[in-house]
Amino acid sequence: MSTFPGPRDWGRLLTAMLTPFNSDGSVNEKEVARIAAHLVDDQKNDGLVVAGTTGESPTLSHEEKLRLLEITLDTVGDRAAVVMGAGSYNTAESIEMTRAAEKRGAHGIMLVNPYYNKPGQAGLYAHFSTISAGTGLPVMLYNIQPRSAINLETDTLLRLAEIPNIVAVKEASGDLNQISDVCARKPEDFRVYSGDDGLCLPILSVGGHGLVSVAAHVLGRDFAELISAYASDPARSTEIHQQVLGKVRAVFSAPSPVPIKYLLAKQGFDCESVRLPLVPLSDQEKSRIDQAFA
Repeated sequence: MSTFPGPRDWGRLLTAMLTPFNSDGSVNEKEVARIAAHLVDDQKNDGLVVAGTTGESPTLSHEEKLRLLEITLDTVGDRAAVVMGAGSYNTAESIEMTRAAEKRGAHGIMLVNPYYNKPGQAGLYAHFSTISAGTGLPVMLYNIQPRSAINLETDTLLRLAEIPNIVAVKEASGDLNQISDVCARKPEDFRVYSGDDGLCLPILSVGGHGLVSVAAHVLGRDFAELISAYASDPARSTEIHQQVLGKVRAVFSAPSPVPIKYLLAKQGFDCESVRLPLVPLSDQEKSRIDQAFA
């Protein structure tokens, strides 16, 4: 079992890693390893989130998710944090996935808001606290109201932050007022990560710790410099933010992760295929993305 990193230290830049598929729809395990090494060694990520929604987790089997974790740990687990996307709407299934990830040596788990049924704040608290109680792993919550149809309210999040192994939140609510409030009121050692690439700098400015990214598949070096420069040279961070903003918009110009899979495929990785209900980019969509990255 890998011992890297410390129990609360995943670094400041993590990428939610895509899942490469073969032409027959199976997971391309060789390419999983290549991409993981690329993200850590070439794109300067401190860590990776595997089998998250960017990895098309709703279309992955239980066995495929755990195999992704195993390959990624074997490839970069000695030098980068590997966090497992263990959350779903199903609390019992999330507990099962969390226990399996812990057994295989994951450095932490990420739990997304339960989606569709809007379980309410009491339901969110019960879901997250119940899963966390069943593991010794550190937990990152993932608040993404636009896609889960429910917001993890600040008071609920702060109650959850009192649980010892809930150590961070990936904030993708898009509400800077709420995120500012969380940063102002959170426990000192609780970490707030931006879940929006385009809001990395604004969230750093209100007390955020780092970024869980999609665009860092291809813009990792830029985001690593933006984050590291912020404390000593905020003007440089602002300059980088302005330089990458158009590219970030292009990464999300079609349903994610289809554009980022296209962009990484252009760099020589066999990863453009997606699983239904996602479909490939049209020629017009590719042209717009190419222009942004020209």
